Amino acid sequence: MSRAGARPGVLAAALLALLPAGPAGAGEAADADAAALSLADLQSDEVAQASDWRSFVEAGAGASVRRGDGAMQGSRRLSVDIRYEHSLAPGARVFLADRLDLGQPAPGVGEHAVNTLKEAYLSWQLAADAMLDLGRINVRNGVAAGYNPTDYFREGAVRAPISINPASLRENRQGSVMLRAQRLWDGGSLTALYSPALVRESNPEGLALDVGATNARHRGLLALSQRVGGLTPQWLVFHEEARSTRFGFNLTGLLNDATVAYLEWSGGRSATQLAEALHALTPACECSAWHNRIAGGLTYTTPDKLSLTAELHHNGAGLESAAWNALRQGPPALYGQYRSALRSSQEMPTRRALFLQAQWQDALLPRLDLGLMHNLDLVDRSRRVWAEARYHVDRVEYAFQWVLHGGEAGSVYGAVPEARGWQLLARYYF
Repeated sequence: MSRAGARPGVLAAALLALLPAGPAGAGEAADADAAALSLADLQSDEVAQASDWRSFVEAGAGASVRRGDGAMQGSRRLSVDIRYEHSLAPGARVFLADRLDLGQPAPGVGEHAVNTLKEAYLSWQLAADAMLDLGRINVRNGVAAGYNPTDYFREGAVRAPISINPASLRENRQGSVMLRAQRLWDGGSLTALYSPALVRESNPEGLALDVGATNARHRGLLALSQRVGGLTPQWLVFHEEARSTRFGFNLTGLLNDATVAYLEWSGGRSATQLAEALHALTPACECSAWHNRIAGGLTYTTPDKLSLTAELHHNGAGLESAAWNALRQGPPALYGQYRSALRSSQEMPTRRALFLQAQWQDALLPRLDLGLMHNLDLVDRSRRVWAEARYHVDRVEYAFQWVLHGGEAGSVYGAVPEARGWQLLARYYF
């Protein structure tokens, strides 16, 4: 495809090609990304399955130690998360997911109250094997746990990063306004979607819908999945206005009864992340090159519900050691602009990283879940360790979270203002 904007006519034709001529049917396809949700998110699905509402209120308090002077800073947060799903008529359903976060310090950019409209869309079941959706939808692609190169709709989607858990970042973000069509068959599916440019500038105001953060450019996606033996591959083609087409591939497979292997790849022509962050890339720029982004790993699950994950990450558009060190030692304004751009795109600053994760359900005693994550940047050797203990009692969850950031000044994790911190959480489902 050319570097021009996405063509609505071509994408609309692809959408219409997926729609059947048969009568309406019942049922709905399961979300392919449900396995990526955290243990806490899984618990929320278990609480009120019979009701149209799945909601909770969460209160948290904690403290962090500031890097450098060692000063202690307290924090507190109150969040209300509402999910609503209702059948309007046979074959027609409405979906709504919204989250309000109130915090000190501010969970958003200078805003102490941040509302995130995660999803709001209508879904039509046109036949047993076909659906059409219209509205704001949180599309989450990718099979990896810590880094998802094919998660093309993540840019600008996170308004209030209340957790560093990658599963939470994928779940608690705003969707994009789009038209989506899906066709299903035994062992496979085809998805086509078109997300138009509606507002060119983002609105950081806490209670704004902020459509400009997700719908500033025309975007289109085609995704084909087909189970082949014991493997589940998926192919993706993504195009965004004024940028080159990107291609993606996801693959999962069982190595044995306890081990799952997976691979996620995305490739396409672009400038480096540094050039894009410093606004050096234009539609006529000749400085682009092919860049690959890859995440691959293994997950091993024991009979007592302990899951261990090891994952390698590669970002071909990120910075190698020499360029990364030069940026860290150069003008602070350029370094700050680069890091700010990557917070929005949720990309890796450097070229390589390692991600380790352990999740243990019913650990030591029933209804106690333990989690541990370790991020290691393989370019500057900085690191982050995050741990959580979460206990479930009927409609209430209690959690304790702890985090440590280590590394040299200006490194990936050494630049985080908080050296370490902790928080206590209480969540009530209603």
